[in-house]
Parts: sequence; structure tokens; C-alpha cells
Amino acid sequence: MSSVAVLTQESFAEHRSGLAQQQVKVTALNSEEENDPPTYKEAFPPLPEKAPCLEAAQEPAGPWSKIRPIKASVITQVFHVPLEERKYKDMNQFGEGEQAKICLDIMQKTGAHLELSLAKDQGLSIMVSGKLEAVMKARKEIVARLQTQASATVAIPKEHHRFVIGKNGEKLQDLELKTATKIQIPRPDDPSNQIKITGTKEGIEKARHEILLISAEQDKRAVERLDVEKVYHPFIAGPYNKLVSELMQDTGTRINIPPPSVNKTEIVFTGEKEQLAQAVARVKKIYEEKANSFTVSSVSAPSWLHRFIIGKKGQNLAKITQQMPKVHIEFTEGEDKITLEGPTEDVNVAQEQIEVMVKDLINRMDYAEINVDHKFHRHLIGKNGANINRIKDLYKVSVRIPPDNEKSNLIRIEGDPQGVQQAKKELLELASRMENERTKDLIIEQKFHRTIIGQKGERIREIREKFPEVIINFPDPAHKSDIVQLRGPKNEVEKCTKYMQKMVADLVENSFSISVPIFKQFHKNIIGKGGANIKKIREESNTKIDLPAENSNSETIVITGKRANCEAARHRILAIQKELANITEVEVSIPSKLHNSLIGAKGRFIRSIMEECGGVHIHFPTEGSGSDTVTIRGPAQDVEKAKKQLLHLAEEKQTKSYTVDLRAKPEYHKFLIGKGGGNIRKVRDNTGARIIFPTSEDKDQELITIMGTEEAVKEAQKELEALIKNLDNVVEDSMVVDPKHHRHFVIRRGQVLREIADEYGGVMVSFPRSGTQSDKVTLKGAKDCVEAAKKRIQEIIEDLEAQVTIECNIPQKFHRSIMGPKGSRIQQITRDYAVQIKFPDREENPAPAAEPLVQENGEEGGEGKDGKDADPSSPKKCDIIIISGRREKCEAAKEALQALVPVTIEVEVPFDLHRYIIGQKGTGIRKMMDEFEVNIQVPAPELQSDIITITGLSTNLDRAKAGLLERLLLLQALRSFKLTVTVDPKYHPKIIGRKGAVITQIRTEHEVNIQFPDKDDESQAQDQITITGYEKNAGAARDAIMKIVGELEQMVSEDVTLDHRVHARIIGARGKAIRKIMDEFKVDIRFPQSGAPDPNCVTVTGLPENVEEAIDHILNLEEEYLADVVDNEAMQVYMKPSSHEESKAPSKGFVVRDAPWATVNNEKAPDMSSSEDFPSFGAQVAPKTLPWGPKR
Repeated sequence: MSSVAVLTQESFAEHRSGLAQQQVKVTALNSEEENDPPTYKEAFPPLPEKAPCLEAAQEPAGPWSKIRPIKASVITQVFHVPLEERKYKDMNQFGEGEQAKICLDIMQKTGAHLELSLAKDQGLSIMVSGKLEAVMKARKEIVARLQTQASATVAIPKEHHRFVIGKNGEKLQDLELKTATKIQIPRPDDPSNQIKITGTKEGIEKARHEILLISAEQDKRAVERLDVEKVYHPFIAGPYNKLVSELMQDTGTRINIPPPSVNKTEIVFTGEKEQLAQAVARVKKIYEEKANSFTVSSVSAPSWLHRFIIGKKGQNLAKITQQMPKVHIEFTEGEDKITLEGPTEDVNVAQEQIEVMVKDLINRMDYAEINVDHKFHRHLIGKNGANINRIKDLYKVSVRIPPDNEKSNLIRIEGDPQGVQQAKKELLELASRMENERTKDLIIEQKFHRTIIGQKGERIREIREKFPEVIINFPDPAHKSDIVQLRGPKNEVEKCTKYMQKMVADLVENSFSISVPIFKQFHKNIIGKGGANIKKIREESNTKIDLPAENSNSETIVITGKRANCEAARHRILAIQKELANITEVEVSIPSKLHNSLIGAKGRFIRSIMEECGGVHIHFPTEGSGSDTVTIRGPAQDVEKAKKQLLHLAEEKQTKSYTVDLRAKPEYHKFLIGKGGGNIRKVRDNTGARIIFPTSEDKDQELITIMGTEEAVKEAQKELEALIKNLDNVVEDSMVVDPKHHRHFVIRRGQVLREIADEYGGVMVSFPRSGTQSDKVTLKGAKDCVEAAKKRIQEIIEDLEAQVTIECNIPQKFHRSIMGPKGSRIQQITRDYAVQIKFPDREENPAPAAEPLVQENGEEGGEGKDGKDADPSSPKKCDIIIISGRREKCEAAKEALQALVPVTIEVEVPFDLHRYIIGQKGTGIRKMMDEFEVNIQVPAPELQSDIITITGLSTNLDRAKAGLLERLLLLQALRSFKLTVTVDPKYHPKIIGRKGAVITQIRTEHEVNIQFPDKDDESQAQDQITITGYEKNAGAARDAIMKIVGELEQMVSEDVTLDHRVHARIIGARGKAIRKIMDEFKVDIRFPQSGAPDPNCVTVTGLPENVEEAIDHILNLEEEYLADVVDNEAMQVYMKPSSHEESKAPSKGFVVRDAPWATVNNEKAPDMSSSEDFPSFGAQVAPKTLPWGPKR
């Protein structure tokens, strides 16, 4: 009979009060024990005092006596090098020269400190300090580098050499370090037994002595080999080699037993002769004992059962070997027997146990073998072994599937007979199903494979979930194969094929790509500020747009996506370029059959026309389109020039085109082309042939192509061959250049000379070495090139002699603007006018203006002391820009610099229109600033000013002013029509939307301004919304607002009572749960604020049917959550109050007896807050402050 105890609230309270009484008793007992605190000396043992005598010192000194003394880690050794052994005797002054350098090097290498001194006998004394290892290394270096070296040989038996070397050469290294010598031991294949020692006389003697000692020690040792059958080796070694280790320790002999993997029976003994004999005798004794009491037996067991006999991790076998550790059990793979070796009695017992185990396994285990084509094996295994592991776990069997490299069809199943049959049946069914399945190869370009698989395999996972019976295999990326294999039931494979083909078709459609050549200077405008323009084009056209890198020479923008979308994006990008520059577009009709010949190999011919005509863009239609239209785009003048050349070339191709290839060294090309293309233009004008030089991208840099009529080409070829022949005729010439000009040519690593060499066919110009007073300059190269280079050098000298320096005064605040991004503007002026421009250093702390100079000692301060007061009107040093070059070029460069100084103009714009010019979040004004490259400053609203200032280059100001006035006229036209809509104020927040999203969309879509009444302004009608803009747009915006109002008027609001305790759960973390409900039911739900009269009242607003559904949903949630709340509150009654709620007795702190302040002397207890009584480490003690001030 059992009894049940019911715990009520009252009984639980009694139980707690009983526990409380017991706790009080325990506390009382503990307090009695605590009444006897430790003494002061027990708690704080004193430090030991210095022992007065030896006996006292030997006595234990309390807890501090256990501390061990610390040994010094730094040692000092002194070495002496006699005069006759010193390497560096002939020195002018001690402590200098090579010897001092060597000492410094040794100190740096070893970390030891060296001090050298010279003895009376001219010997060298060296004191070395540092760590032991560093001192030994330093000593070896000193002997090797400061002492003369001698050498000697010592002969010892060859078999003793290894004992001198030691394990891993450690003994040899130690010996070299100790004796400060170099010891060379012959290699094992060298028959010599001579060991060579190199070092000082003293070191050689020491090393020789040590080597002979090692050899003598080995002479005392002997070696003996004993042949013992392999089967007895484990008995000699013992468990974990314990027996042989004891034997080696007792006799001091080394015994080497070959490991089981080595098929040797010989045991080797090494040691002292007498001890070796003892060890051999003991091993023989063990062998004889075991040979007499040892037997070998075998048990028949099928080889497939062996692993079951051994058991998981050898568990079954371990049980036998633990009982009979002397028995050795061996399993041979492929044989149906088990071999047992050991003492006769133990072997018999083990044999019986194994036979019983084999009999039991044969009765309850079975195996089966099935043939399945090896190509299906991996499908039987499944992904990560899923299929085969399921079969193993389900039927409790073991399945062995041969690896792929064996190409075997045999699968073996082992385990419970019933499980084996079931597993066999299932595997055969799977194999049969696979044989009936269809395998289909789908050709998909490899570039799409990664996209189909998706990031982290997300997209392919979706396809596999859609077609679970189909196995999809992608080729290895390294194989570069396009074949994707599908396998599964026929119908499913067909469905999957269609689905994937549709996916590929979409990818192909979306991977259409076109290249748009855009002039490099307009790329930044296409990108826009912060990438705004390019982002907008990408989003609106749904394309991928790739721009070339900033430092790249490419002008091509690549657009990828659907064909129609790419064309739309291309049109928008070209429109931006057309807007920004005077770019014209011309279409030329050229038969499509000539297009390839006009473009040339890798675009060589067409590229030469584009470069010659100022970098225009020539666009041919795609091959196979059949279109004859070729588009030329660029500045009007260059487009016309390119058109003429293209038509002329096409005409030549149609009549009779002739082409010849010439070869010339790449360094000659610039000279053949000439400055600004002068030379080649002359040949072209004389002959009428077209000459094309290779670009830096071409592989063959020597190939020059001549194109045109046969007669013109041959004439041009003749002229060019003559020029090339002259260039091959190398001559040497010289000229006189004043030494004062030499530096100009060789500074900056000879940049000027490199430019001359590049321009004039690689001519070599050699200036005399610096320091010599020669004025002869040598030139070597082709005759024409040398003459042209001489002429160019003479021009440079004339420029240098005519060089002047002028000053340009521009306030420092404009310097950065003049320089341009990365100094681009100033570099352009330097190139255009061949001048040098130097900007002053920035003035970090400019002195405040109009400060009177202070007089000191009756003299005027500052610069007034020498009577040269600075003129306030004179330019500041930090404003002066220095320009050097020819006078006329300097003046032109000065004018160009002054033209870059920003200018400010004022434009009057009515104050009430400022906000519309600025635009939403400043978009309007930013767009104008980017478009006109100026800065536009709108006055602050509180100033109520009509003046807008525009700052920028004078060339841009007129355009910016015109643009601003145009915008003003547009705004005035927009504001000419106003429309007022009456809307109940309660709908205003919904019309505005979250963060103004709804109203912003209406404003943008209809291009109008919508003004809501100011809540704080009581004079305004609160239900009036004002729309300003074109009449048509304002009407459309009004309709959009009224549509929203119409929807809002259909809505109803209902109050529902929800227990305030569940509000937090319904709202969810950061309102996530309530937002989900509002989105699902398309309603608005408002919860009461804290302090509301009815905390349970919740308002639901929306269409009637949606409101009803939402209320039902939240009432269901309330019921569910309320049950949890009630359960939690019921549990709180039985919960123990938290520890911080229980009242705690005040702590008495740490108490000790017999403290110094509690003795008769009535010493005062130390003040722990005092920094004087308890000073902190490393900080100064602040003295006590006394009422009458500090002590003196």
C-alpha cells in the first residue's frame, strides 16, 4: 500500500518556517566557532630578521625560509690571445680597424658584451659577459676570427666516429663549442679514419684529448649477436618492453630487438664485455624456458568472421588477451584460420574460447554476395553515404561496396541472416530501379554552372527539392566540360530537363552584352556624385554596367542584361555624353563585305584612323547582321575627318587594295612618325598610301603595314626603307654644352635624356662625369637621329639660357582649386607651356591681421626694429607662385593660372523659391553644381535674402547662371497654378506615409509640390492641402490623394479589450510580431500608451472584413498567451524569494586578536584610506595636511 502527500500553500509555508528555525540553530553554532578569531601574528607572519650568528641562520625562519636563492643568469669569462697567435698585429692604433669591426659583429651576432685590452707582452685579453650560451658562441667566434688557426689530425677506429658525432650531431657541436675548434669527420663512405681539427694550439690539444677519451671508452665495449626465433621475441621484450628495459638497466648493456615489421631474428647486444656476457646468458635462459613451455596452434574460422571475432575496437579479443597475456593471437587476411602462440596451457584455454565464439557466430551470422554494375555503386551509397547508412542501421548489417578504382561489381553483405536477406533484397531492388532509370546529358555552357548552382548551392537545392527523384551531377570546374548529367525516372528527367533549359534560356537572354565607347573625361559624369547616376540607370534598366578602372586607358563601358534593357541603358549613357559635350554622331553606309578588311587584324586599321582623328569612336554593326551602317561619334571636326578617311579607305578597298609589311626596330618608330606625326604625314601626302604602326598591345612590335593602291604603296615602301637604312647606319658625333647646363639633362635619373632617346630612334647621349670640367657631349646612333638629337639639345640649351623667373600673386586659399584633382590642371599647364611652376609652402598659423606691434625697451617690436616695416599692401610670401621658363611662355602660363582662379557672381532669386531650387535633401542644387562644375551658395533661411552666390571658373559661371535662371523661370511657371484639396486632418498621416514615403512618391511621379498645413499655425485651415505645379500634373496629384482618402473613408475602427499582460507578447521584439499581423490582415493596430485610462483597450483600423479577421486572430493569441501568464503567476507563489530581497546582517569585516593597536600602548589602528599608511607602488606619498599648513 502506498501513501500520497499533498503539498498545500499552508503546509509549504510551515515547511519553510521549520527550515528557517533549523537555519537559525546552525547559524548560532557557527557564530560560537567564529568567536575565537586568529591572532595578528598568525594572520600576518613577520618577515625574517637577519641571523646574528651561524647557528641562528641554520634554524628555520618561518614561512619565508622556503624561498630559494636565484642564480645569476649573466656570466663573465676572460680569454687571452698570445702575441704570436694574434691575427691583427700591425695596427696603427688599438681599438680601430678590422679587429674592432669583427668585435662589433660578434657582439651583434651573439648578444654577448666584449671588452678588449692589450697586455704588456702585446697579447690580447678579451673579457666576454652575457648568458652562458652567448658567451660560448662568442668565444668560438673570437678564436675563429681573431686568432691564427692551426690544424692537426687524430686517428681513431672508423666505428668510433659515430660516438664522437653523437645523436643528431649534438656531441660534436658541444665539443666544438667547448674547445673553440672546427672538427671535420670523414663521411661514412670515405675509408679514412683521420679526424681533422682546426683552431688554436690550446683548443686543438683539448679537442684531441676529448676524442681519444671517447675512442678509449668505446674500446672497452663489445658487440654480440644472438639468433633467436621471431616467435620468442615478444617474450624476451616483455609487455610494453618492460622485461628488456629492466635487463638493460641491470646489466648496463644495450639490447636491440628487431621490430615485428622487420623480418630479422638477430638480437644485438652492445656493452662492457663482462656485463654483456651476463645479459646474453639471461636472454638465453628466457629463450630456453619459453621454448620448452611454448606451443603454436590454429583455429578454423572463415575469414569474413575475423572482424566479428576481433570485435569493435578489439573488444572481444581484449577479453581473451587480458586473461592470458602470454598468448599471441594472429589473424592472416584471406586465410580461414587463426594462429595462437604461447604457453601450452594458456593456448589451449584461448583456443577453446575462440572455437566457442566461432561456432556461435556461424550459427547467428550469415553473408551474401550480389553483383551490381559498379557504375551504380555511388548511387547505392547516396550523398555522403545516406542510402547505405540507412540500410546498415535498419537491418543491422555490414555492407562492403568495393572502391571505384577496383572496378569490381561484387557487393558483400554480412550480419544477422534475416537482416542480410532483407538488405540484399532492397539493394537488388535499388539496382534494378537504376537500370530502368534514364540518364540524360544536358549541354549547358560552363560559365552558367556557377549561376545555376547559386551562392552556397541555394538554387540547385531548390531544383533538387522540386525534382527529388532526379540526381543532377555537374562536371568538375577543372575539366572545362559543358555536360550536366541528369539521372532518374524518365518522366521526372524530362520535366527537370525542360525546367533547366528554360532557366538557361533566361540566363542567356540576361547575359547579352554590348560595349559603349565613352570619352574618358565624361565617365565621372555618368557615375554621378556617390555613384547616383549609374545606380539609377542600373536599377531602372535592370542591367549590369561595368566601367573601366580609373587608371585604365580603356574608354569602353560594358552593359550586360536583356537585349532591350541593354539598348535602353546604352541610349541613356550616350545621351549624358551628348548633353555634356559638343558630340555629334554621323552614320556612313559602307558595304558589310568590306567591314572586316577595314577593321583589320585585331582592329589595327580602324584603331589607327580613330587615333589620328582625335580619338573618335567608330562603331561597326555586329557580324552577320547584314547592316551597312557604320556610326562615327565624337567632336564635329574630328568626325568629319574620320568620315572622309573611312570612305576613302572603303573606296580603295573596293577598287584595288594593296598591302605591304615592313619591319623596323621599335625604337625607330617615333623618329619615323616624327614630332606630332610630321614625318609620316609627309610620306602619306607624297604617296597617298596609309601607314599603320603597331600599338603597345600588339605582339609584333616591329611590323609596319602600308596600305593603298599598288603604286602608292611601293613608293611609300621605298621612302620608308631609305629612312630605315639611314637609321641603321650608326655614327658617333660630339657637341659642346656648357657644364652649367649639364645638371638639367641628368637630374631625375636622366629623364630629359630618356625622352630624347625615345623621340630620336634610341640615340645614346653621354655627358661627362660630374667633377670633371669637360664640356664635350657624345652622341651615338643613326646619322639622322644624331643630327635631330643635337638640334633638340641646342633648343633646350637656348631655352635654359633664355629662362626667366616671374611671380604670380594668387591668394593661398585658391591654390588647391588651381592645382585640380591630383595636380592635373597644373600638370597640363606645365606641359602646354614648357614651364616649371612652384607653389609656396602652406602658412599653417596665419598671423591675425591689423595687430599693433608691441614696444619693448623703447623699441618697436617685430620687423620694425631695423626700420623696415612690412607694407600691408605687399603680397604675402604664401601667395606667390614662381613660374620659370621662357619669358613669353611664363607670361602665357601666368594668364592660364589666373584664369583658373575661382570667381564669384551673385544672382537674384526670390527667397520663397530657394527651397525648390535646393530640392529634396539638396538633390536639385547638387545636380546643378555637378553639371556646371561650380559651387552654389544659398543664404540661410533666417537671413530672408534673395541673393544666391555662384563660385567657380569664369568659363563655367555664365553657363551656371543661365541654368539657374532657366530653373527659376520653370519654377515660376510651376507656381503659377495652385490647387487646394480639402481632406480631414485625421487622414493626413496616412497620406504622408511612413517617413514621408507615400507623399514623396506622389510628388516625384507628378512633378508637383504638395504643402500640408502647419499644425502650430492656428490661422491656417487645418483641412487644406495645397498642390503647386502644372495644371495637368496638379490635377493628377489631386486624384491620387483623393483615391487614398476614398480608401481611408471605407475603413472602420473598432476597440477590442485585450488583457494588458499579453500586449508585449503580441507586439513582439521591436514590434516584429504586430507588424506581421498588420501586413497579413492589411489593418492598423494601436495599443494604449502608458498611463491611459483603459490599459486593456486596443484599436484596430481597416476595411470591415479585415478588421473582423484581425480581431479574431489577436483574441486567439490573447487566450493562448494568457494561459501562460496565469501559470507563471501561480508558480511565483512557490518560488523562493531572491537573495537580494532577504535582509542581511551587517558584516563585521576581518577580525584579529592581539593587534598592535589593541595592546596596552593603545596604538592607533592604521587608516586604510590613507596613502601615507598604505602608499601605492611607484607613487609619491602625499603628506598629511595640517590645519596650520605644511611643516617647514
